[in-house]
Amino acid sequence: MNEIPPLGLGTWQIDGPDCADAVEDALALGYRHIDTARAYGNEREVGEGLKRAGLPRDEVWVTTKLWRDGLRPDEVREQLDTSLRRLRIDHVDLLLIHWPNDDVPLAETLGAMAELRDAGRTRAIGVSNFTSRQLREAAAIEPIHTNQVEYHAYLGQEAVREACEEHGVTLTAYSPFAHGKLLDDPVLVEIAEQRGATAAQIALRWLLDQPGVVAVPKAASHENRARNLAALDLDPLTDEERRRIDDLPKDRRVISPGWAPSWDD
Repeated sequence: MNEIPPLGLGTWQIDGPDCADAVEDALALGYRHIDTARAYGNEREVGEGLKRAGLPRDEVWVTTKLWRDGLRPDEVREQLDTSLRRLRIDHVDLLLIHWPNDDVPLAETLGAMAELRDAGRTRAIGVSNFTSRQLREAAAIEPIHTNQVEYHAYLGQEAVREACEEHGVTLTAYSPFAHGKLLDDPVLVEIAEQRGATAAQIALRWLLDQPGVVAVPKAASHENRARNLAALDLDPLTDEERRRIDDLPKDRRVISPGWAPSWDD
């Protein structure tokens, strides 16, 4: 498994026993991509779900992320060691910097991550919430597998996508439903009704039809996990359907913590 599976289970805000159940259920449904992070506080539960599912390790793509206050080399190694213990696995498939931190030289962090990659503790390294400028800086230091950013039909990411394409970097879309705002959008609802699908499936299909884009929607219920996975079976959007979605406003960012970078660069 060399490429990120196109649709994963995002586990942000899924906690406790519900998280272990969600991971186990997702893998039983056919998901092969699980996304977590140190900051989510649920790596132990993700690990429990992985254990219960009983799949061979090489059949599941597992991503976790380093928190931004521990990006110096010794801290990077400690963070991954802790994550692997919690996940109960000997390596992750992808290790990301969760948010950029200008207080720590990027070359130091990526160098430590590369050492962990070369030691087999992670198969690939990448970044999350990096602007186009920051991504280009990272890609000049080490091969970057993905940039995981907020991306959905209400938020254009043209600059980030262009930088990803330049460097052969996959764009992983989180919050693909804009925190649920897209699910009631009249355009997506109408297209979904015409196709016998759901608005969520159309939102995912809009992303998955784009070269080099994968998505990690959160789904707290079995029904939503099953519906999201079924988006993979939908026919690609027609040119007219895509045009209608492309014409929606693309300036509605829903994730913007105080430590977020300026997205103008």
